[in-house]
Amino acid sequence: MISTPAREPDPRTRLAILPEPRHWLIVTVLIASFTLALGFIVTSLRDATAAEFGVDQAISGHHSPVLNAVALALVQVFSPAGGVIMLALICLFLLVIRKSPVNAIAVGAVTAAGWLSSEVFKLIISRHRPDAAALADPLVPEPGTDSFPSGHTALAVSLTVALYLLARGTRWKLPTLVAGVTLAIAVAASRVYLGVHYPSDVTASFLTSGAGILLLTGLWNRQAARLLDRISILRRFGPVPTAGSSLPALAR
Repeated sequence: MISTPAREPDPRTRLAILPEPRHWLIVTVLIASFTLALGFIVTSLRDATAAEFGVDQAISGHHSPVLNAVALALVQVFSPAGGVIMLALICLFLLVIRKSPVNAIAVGAVTAAGWLSSEVFKLIISRHRPDAAALADPLVPEPGTDSFPSGHTALAVSLTVALYLLARGTRWKLPTLVAGVTLAIAVAASRVYLGVHYPSDVTASFLTSGAGILLLTGLWNRQAARLLDRISILRRFGPVPTAGSSLPALAR
């Protein structure tokens, strides 16, 4: 008897199940707790803030036209408005052109989860932004108590993770990872370069994004199939696994 080769999974439903650590909820809580502790520490210790502000001041005194242009461009691209437009275009491309409604929604959900998680920490920590008046070259003064963590950086990190998950198992995996990590670091550096965040703010964005994405991953793997199955209009664009259908085991 000739055996039938196993059918390859449809790449258009690649993100129906997301990679998930075994103890995803515990890991999420640990990362979030560590980040909150870091935020409260750097906010309450004046010496720590002064040392970090010294970095902002030193960089502000050595601006260059080329780096100014790059940093200001990143401000616009990864701003709230720019981020929404960019994410919408990516999701529309996956939905309409690639015929991948599951992937489109997953990329949007992963990015949004990591990005918006930074807003929660901003509200809790309420750290004042660096004083623009004390900088040598304040290009984009941004007053307020939403310094920790950096939303721009969180968006770049979250989008990198989402696109990497989409590229896993393809020849685009490594290029996506390298380009995404480079871009995320560039955005983080640009926020310190512009003097609108402290170094610990942009560092924390990597942690808050990770916590938000881990939480979303656990919920997605347990609820997404059932929810997507109820949205019948999605099948007009591409395949959607039915609730209870055979899906790959959770990746760990």
